[in-house]
Amino acid sequence: MLVPSLIALAFAGSASAQIKIGVTVSATGPAASLGIPEKNTFALLPKTIAGKTVEYIVLDDATDTTTAVKNTRKLLTEDKVDLIIGSTTTPNSLAMIELVGDAETPMISMAASASIIEPVEGKRRWVFKTPQNDSHMSTAITAHMANAGIKSVAFIGFSDAYGEGWYREFAKLAELRHIKVTANERFARADTSVTGQILKILATNPDAVLIAGAGTPAALPQKTLKERGYKGVIYQTHGVANNDFLRVCGKDCEGTWLPSGPLLVAEQLADSNPVKKSALAYKVAYEKAYGAGTVSTFGGHAWDAGLLMAAAVPEALKQGQPGTKEFRKGLRDGIENIRNLAGAHGIFNMGPKDHLGFDQRARVMVKIVDGKWKLVE
Repeated sequence: MLVPSLIALAFAGSASAQIKIGVTVSATGPAASLGIPEKNTFALLPKTIAGKTVEYIVLDDATDTTTAVKNTRKLLTEDKVDLIIGSTTTPNSLAMIELVGDAETPMISMAASASIIEPVEGKRRWVFKTPQNDSHMSTAITAHMANAGIKSVAFIGFSDAYGEGWYREFAKLAELRHIKVTANERFARADTSVTGQILKILATNPDAVLIAGAGTPAALPQKTLKERGYKGVIYQTHGVANNDFLRVCGKDCEGTWLPSGPLLVAEQLADSNPVKKSALAYKVAYEKAYGAGTVSTFGGHAWDAGLLMAAAVPEALKQGQPGTKEFRKGLRDGIENIRNLAGAHGIFNMGPKDHLGFDQRARVMVKIVDGKWKLVE
């Protein structure tokens, strides 16, 4: 069992041998507003762990699935990394699973869909992730809708695994709460117009609309809804929890509701919140390097991946040295056995059937008020 105190020990000792960490992030392309803070965060991670130097090989997959697979293959076969972190998006991460599973190399995804890690069997035994599950956040949204008296909701999401995963989980929970889903529309991350989809949604006259997108592309349906005079409640997912989304969406986002990791509103958390200290630790480190107001929840997913890796290294070294299959298996087993590790987004308690390890402490409900994120208890 690994506990937070081991992390401090992991950073101690004289450096010898080398741990190689391969990273593929979407630093360009439609998901760049997510991938850039992730990429920046790797510069903040420790260069020495348990007496071993650590090399981070960071590649850009340009939000492209084919490139993510190419990067993964290179990291595994040419660089011979001990662990892979990535990618930023769900489609990219799903495409990487077969490669890491075949290579028996652990992977920590920074994408949200539960399908990346569920079910934990076969090649997914080698895969973990740090963002909250779409099912986890759907529960928060449907509970909020029910409490607000919302009876009908229209859905519009990405036309990829992110949107499909969200619709599957949300529709199931909405039915349980007797909330009628009046429309199910899709759009691509690179689309420049969603007028047709929004007109279909408006024709159903829903009490609310849920937009299941990530990063700045998720602003397009919201701005179109406002342009067409929609007066109902708008919800977004935790995929938009960064300041670039606020900048692009502007006044059209006022009053929007979304579930988020605690990092987004770290200063607003109660002092008794068990995530506040660890969330602020990342925020302070990031803003010291990149400036006040620059922290992003997506960078927090990279930070948490680094914490998981660092906590697992001492256990892995009992099984073998970096560069060996024994060490890679030791990392996998070490991550799976992590308990009570406080990260930027929640408290990790991994297990053989749970390769995320979060509970309700990893989510809060947030409202956009005067162009800022406001915690709503």
